[in-house]
Formats: sequence, C-alpha cells, structure tokens
Amino acid sequence: QVQLVESGGGLVQAGGSLRLSCTASGIIFSSHTMGWYRHPPEKQRELVATITTGGRTNFADSVKGRFTISRDNAKNTVYLQMNSLKPEDTGVYHCNANRPGYENNYWGRGTQVTVSS
Repeated sequence: QVQLVESGGGLVQAGGSLRLSCTASGIIFSSHTMGWYRHPPEKQRELVATITTGGRTNFADSVKGRFTISRDNAKNTVYLQMNSLKPEDTGVYHCNANRPGYENNYWGRGTQVTVSS
C-alpha cells in the first residue's frame, strides 16, 4: 500500500519560514519524481516545486528564490524549505510521487500552511 505522509505545516507570520517533509512508503522512492503542490483557498491546485530522480528541480515563478526542494532517497523523504513566506503562500500543501513512463501517480493528504500578515 502506497502512503505519502506530509508534516511540518502550521501557522507562521509573513517573512517566516517552514520546512515541510513528506515520507513515502510502498514505492521505489528513488525511481519517482517528487513534487509539492498547493491548494490555496478558493483556488485551483497549483505546482510549487518538483525534483526528479536525478535531482533536477523546477519551481513555480511565485516561489523562485524563496523555496528549495530536496530529497533524501535513503530516508524516502522529500523536503520543501519555505523562506520569506507571504500570505499568498497559504494553502494545503500536498506531496506527489510520479514515476516517469509509468502510470504511478500518488498523492498525500496534505498539510496546512497558513501565513498571517
């Protein structure tokens, strides 16, 4: 059974930092592109960042220079370091695992991030 479990969300003031973690089980973690997506209030889910099996990263324009994504294959965990947080970063952050060339596409339940002004 595949599980992606996010942690690290919370309430923070604008300008603050949070570090999200997502630990996977039931998949070959090192074979999956890992990503973070967020679902802001009353908006559609959007891409935040992804990291490929080779470590190549991609970020939404809105978070470039503020967020970093990393992975630890030994721990089956992907991280999202979020700095200089803004109120518009508020939302439920979901972890995603996707295996290129396969139909594998898995989601975590999400962790709430709230940034107050």
